[in-house]
Amino acid sequence: MSFFESVTLTTQRLTLRPLRHEDVQPLFAIWSDVDAMRYFSFPAMTHLDQATDRLARALKRSAEGQDFICAVESRTTGEVFGDCALFHPDEQSRRVEIGFSLNRKHWGRGYMTEATSALIEHAFGALNMRRIEADIDPRNVASARLLERLGFVREGLLRERWIVGEEVSDSLLYGLLERDHRTNGAGATRE
Repeated sequence: MSFFESVTLTTQRLTLRPLRHEDVQPLFAIWSDVDAMRYFSFPAMTHLDQATDRLARALKRSAEGQDFICAVESRTTGEVFGDCALFHPDEQSRRVEIGFSLNRKHWGRGYMTEATSALIEHAFGALNMRRIEADIDPRNVASARLLERLGFVREGLLRERWIVGEEVSDSLLYGLLERDHRTNGAGATRE
């Protein structure tokens, strides 16, 4: 099923563009950082080949329109320092999941708020979604704050949902409805 088309979104400071093979090094920098990956659904990578394989799968899913995965790039420098995605779309229910990661050296600068806001606008606008869902580790306070700042509502806890490496963790579920978001628009443009 092809659901997503490849587009580029821009914000004041960022370009959210389709992934490329050459993004492997900056993404590996994130995916191999133990602190940045602390609450992810897979453990920190130890070899570039792991990132190459993950990126190849992401490129395939994007090319097939299954996922909408973007590199987060600085508009001024062209540096790639994160990624964000819309995935697991349910066309009939008009819902989608959202996810994101950011290089630790760029934490605390509002980049992920800006990037995620653009994805939300795209989901509710061009994609005509009515609901966006997020699944995070309850210990990931920074992601919870980001989601809440963007209007997401904590909707539930799934106990012992994930096993990552040897660690069992819960999932905290968040949801954002299009009707609740109408007054919180962030402004991204489509190219």
